[in-house]
Amino acid sequence: MRRYTSLLLTSFLLLLIVVTGSAYLAGAGHDTERRPMQEFTVYTTLPAEHVSILTAAYEKQHGVRVNFVPLSSDKILSRLKEQAEGDTGPCAMVLADRETLMKAAAAGELKPYLSQAGDQVASDFREENGYWVGVWYDPIVFCVNRDYLKTQQQIPDTWAELARKKQVRIGVTDFLAADASANLLISMIAQFGDAAAYDIWRQIHPKVVQYARYLSNPVRQAGMGEVDISIAVESETIRYMQDGYPLQVVYPADGTAAMVTGTAMAVKAGEKDAAAAKEFSDWLLTDEAQLALQEQGFYFVPTNPGTLAYKSFAGKNMILFNQPGLFSTEQKHDFLDRWVKEIRFK
Repeated sequence: MRRYTSLLLTSFLLLLIVVTGSAYLAGAGHDTERRPMQEFTVYTTLPAEHVSILTAAYEKQHGVRVNFVPLSSDKILSRLKEQAEGDTGPCAMVLADRETLMKAAAAGELKPYLSQAGDQVASDFREENGYWVGVWYDPIVFCVNRDYLKTQQQIPDTWAELARKKQVRIGVTDFLAADASANLLISMIAQFGDAAAYDIWRQIHPKVVQYARYLSNPVRQAGMGEVDISIAVESETIRYMQDGYPLQVVYPADGTAAMVTGTAMAVKAGEKDAAAAKEFSDWLLTDEAQLALQEQGFYFVPTNPGTLAYKSFAGKNMILFNQPGLFSTEQKHDFLDRWVKEIRFK
């Protein structure tokens, strides 16, 4: 009887230990869940669909939440100025187009950040003192319909040749409809001079089937055979090629424009937020970030030559325009207005 009682007591004690331990572990788990996730704020000019992919992937992989605030370029510059004039501010990092970053750096609203990852980026895609570094870019290419390609002995591979090409149907996004398209005209003016740039577009204009409103439309037109060659962003071209459209990319041999996206650290960000932002900035230069974008159909050229994503791009050695084209907002408006009056609606 005593032995039976002793066994019951021992069993009861063991059960009590197990139950108590389980309750402790469960409580610890709930404490972990209640513990606030580290997060920081990033001002960005990127579309919401891009940043939602990036923040979801980074949070899943690193347990840190990136709060993106989509803003126009002018709004980012004004908010950074306000933050620079105060003690601290909500913004830790900026993820934006190169021009916005260059303006912010010139205004003294950024602080330098140098890292091993950023040091691998070519000098053309980063500020020499570390005030900003490009993470990827999206160049303008000639998107050629493959059936049309079979009928031609030679496909134009320069802007001048495309302008002179006869009996060709061309697709392009209206310069007033998208920043990447407007950037092409401005970049060509910076590279070739305004007289030569406008002459090229005077010759191209009569061959344009339709000035599209969206960057994807010229690519779709070429894929469907509605035009022979489209002047388009490479990211959309590759996306349609991945979906089976009969297209081929031709990189302009005399150079092309590209929209460069980069990162920069904001002045007077909190110390903890700044540290987290630097880690995120380095992550954007990795294959992990590129894979997250590519899985959702966004194909940009990485600036980091050490990534597999960079090595997989056939056009990674393309020639880009090397004139910065740092025109004022008023000058850009005048260039576009001249194109509208002298070419688009003449």
